[in-house]
Amino acid sequence: MDQFMKLAIEEAKKGLKEGGIPIGSVLVKDGKVIASGHNKRVQEDNPMVHAEIDCLMKAGRIGSYKGTVLYSTLMPCYLCAGAVVQFGIKKVIAGESKTFEGARKFMEEHGVEVVDLDLDECKSMMDDFITKRPELWREDIGTL
Repeated sequence: MDQFMKLAIEEAKKGLKEGGIPIGSVLVKDGKVIASGHNKRVQEDNPMVHAEIDCLMKAGRIGSYKGTVLYSTLMPCYLCAGAVVQFGIKKVIAGESKTFEGARKFMEEHGVEVVDLDLDECKSMMDDFITKRPELWREDIGTL
């Protein structure tokens, strides 16, 4: 596992410690971290603050996203995939998609290379969370 996915996992763990959903994200350009973030829907009482959105908000105005790679511990949903497509991010690396299929096909249809690492650590983190907080997970994915 590379250093950037490790950072995304650390972000996910921060979110969990804060009482939120354990999903983390990191934006990288030219081998350097531009920003990182985690899901803060619970902490900020805001349904829009997904991990990828938090990460992009922290990145601020970087001008061009050419050459960036977005890492996420979970396959991005349509909200986050829309941001990826809108800003022209051409590569997304996901920790896993077993827990949530996300919007892989949508991103690929828009020219984004999507890599699913299928990491046990990401899957077990989500499995543990869903077992303990199923109602919060269902709320997060809109199935409550």
